[in-house]
Amino acid sequence: MNFMVTAYSDVGIVKENNQDSVLVQVANSSAGKVFFGVVCDGMGGLQKGELASATVIRALANWFSHDLEKLIEDGFSQEALADEWEKIVLECNNKIGVYGYEHGIQLGTTVVTLLIFGDKYYIMNIGDSRAYCLRSETIQLTKDQTYVQREMDAGRMTPEEARVNPNRNVLLQCVGASSSIVPAYYTGDVLPGDVFMLCSDGFRHVITPEEIYENLSAEAVITEDDMTERCKYLVELNKSRREPDNISVLLARVLP
Repeated sequence: MNFMVTAYSDVGIVKENNQDSVLVQVANSSAGKVFFGVVCDGMGGLQKGELASATVIRALANWFSHDLEKLIEDGFSQEALADEWEKIVLECNNKIGVYGYEHGIQLGTTVVTLLIFGDKYYIMNIGDSRAYCLRSETIQLTKDQTYVQREMDAGRMTPEEARVNPNRNVLLQCVGASSSIVPAYYTGDVLPGDVFMLCSDGFRHVITPEEIYENLSAEAVITEDDMTERCKYLVELNKSRREPDNISVLLARVLP
């Protein structure tokens, strides 16, 4: 398989700095080409959210460059991958937590990762950034780790109530500000023509799954320039609808 990729991030209309961080990597391995993408949405006082998100991005970029090939050569498995990713985010959680304690601030970051290897995808999620697959429709692959999602799962809140609840942005965990971290993992099949999308929550609050599919499906993104321009269009659409957050999106289209 081969990949066509793009990423776009914008500070938005309210915040002074962009606390999101994005990583896009494509490389040849001993078992074929691999794609790796990460979106982190940082949060914290004194503009330190970007420090938290960048810390996780650097650690995962280092893993991709130095450790993935050994994992493949040793016999790749979902369990081994999850173990390595979990070790990284636990180390980052401790590192960021210690920094916050020493400086008297609280900071943290969401993390959503996507590895496409062979004919499978592998995802780790912490927080409320999301992964999607655009196939015949916009399919959400991850579940938010938020207060409102927990209430919906328990039947105590409807999706309509969740959208307007004042606690809708309250996370159950994030890297750097949680005493313990329990990542969620997802895997599934990859088909030629699939478009995978990672995004921070600022990208998807005020646009619909139908608008995402119309602009970012395989039929709509024929070239990388198409991908970039349509991502920019949706970011500007978010801003025109007064989305207050930083806005980040990453796309990977799977080619035959």
